[in-house]
Amino acid sequence: MQKSALKQPPKVSGALQDGGHMAEFADNFCTFLSRAHAECGELAEFDFGGQNTVLMSGPAAQEVFFRTPDEQFSQAQAYQVMVPVFGPGVIFDAPPDRCKTQLKIQVDALRYQNMKAYAGVIAQEVEDWIADWGDEGEVELLHAFHELTMHTATHCLLGKEFRQNMTDEFFSLYKDLQAGVQAISFVDPYMQQPLFAARDAARERLEEIVSELVNKRRGSGKQYGDALETFMTGTYNDGSHLSDTEITGLIIATMFAGHHTSSGTAAETLLEIAKHPQYAAELKTEIDAIYGNGEEISLASMRAIPRLELFINEVLRLHPPLVILMRRVMEDTKYKGYIIEAGKTVAVSIFESHMNPDVFPQPENFNPHREEPEQAFAYIPFGGGRHKCAGNAFALLQLKAIFSALLRRYDFELTGPAEDYVDEISNMTIRPKDPCVIKYKRRRA
Repeated sequence: MQKSALKQPPKVSGALQDGGHMAEFADNFCTFLSRAHAECGELAEFDFGGQNTVLMSGPAAQEVFFRTPDEQFSQAQAYQVMVPVFGPGVIFDAPPDRCKTQLKIQVDALRYQNMKAYAGVIAQEVEDWIADWGDEGEVELLHAFHELTMHTATHCLLGKEFRQNMTDEFFSLYKDLQAGVQAISFVDPYMQQPLFAARDAARERLEEIVSELVNKRRGSGKQYGDALETFMTGTYNDGSHLSDTEITGLIIATMFAGHHTSSGTAAETLLEIAKHPQYAAELKTEIDAIYGNGEEISLASMRAIPRLELFINEVLRLHPPLVILMRRVMEDTKYKGYIIEAGKTVAVSIFESHMNPDVFPQPENFNPHREEPEQAFAYIPFGGGRHKCAGNAFALLQLKAIFSALLRRYDFELTGPAEDYVDEISNMTIRPKDPCVIKYKRRRA
């Protein structure tokens, strides 16, 4: 079919002359993306602050999104927003061959042998975290899990010594980095904005901290068996090692992949446990059967927790930590009589995908007994295809270890009506609205 015979994707109504749909997207991206799909169908073109973007909805369109090669749908070109966060020459700013090597080294840092050690580290962090909880009390989920997962991530990725000497400065720097990724940053991540200045200062200071740690390790002659050692020893095809800038960038990228997912999802998971005592009882029965004789939490033991894993999967469906995935169109692409022209951006809404009633009956209901969808790329909390999130295994390991430890010790319940607990949608993430307080009480023997 000739290009002239192909149709343009239908356009979403309501674009403003200044900024297109950016204001509506930033106000509530979930509502906007749902409206776009309902109004236009599988393809819905909207103006994302001057960038023509085509939302691809439904399993068939999403499969095309994930299976199309980089030469046609470029991830790197769509995510230039992350270059000032990760640093120059790292992942999205690296030539394809170096980027491929960096991602391989990142995967190596989360390999099986390291994950075996990480399981025990995470379990001990949880035990230390709840050591002074007492028999009953209340906990604010967002702050608590942000702190816990930051401790577990830094302990696993940067080592025990760094974790033990970590100050509040690291928390503050990481927070400034996260704040630098907002909807407006996709328009121009280099505009003069206080939050971007804070982001850049945080990135510079983090490299100083990491470089100091790297230099200390190089002079020690010790082996650590953690992610930082993997980054330090990894090499490119020419035998050269990663620079301190590249090591720092991979650490930041891995933290974003693992910690960002785990902190918000941990809060959502405990909230759903408190909301649904019938499902909580099932989880505790399963965990008691595994750990009732005092068995330690390990990678092997966490492989046999199907109910907990299904519960977490349902949390990720209803409250996906990633909201939207994007690619830049490098070559004209045909889809069902339409043409998506080079220069545009294509996007997939994870939230919208998971709320598709044709795939997930009664999608607004929390149901951990759902059957896995038959359609490929319908359930996509970590993306899919060749660019599936590298930190997904680490994130799931953290979550299973955290709740294996917590549910052995405590029961949880809400402090108010369930309808008072709602999601906050800001900074392109989904998380419980702050404050989110629940009660805990030590389980009876």
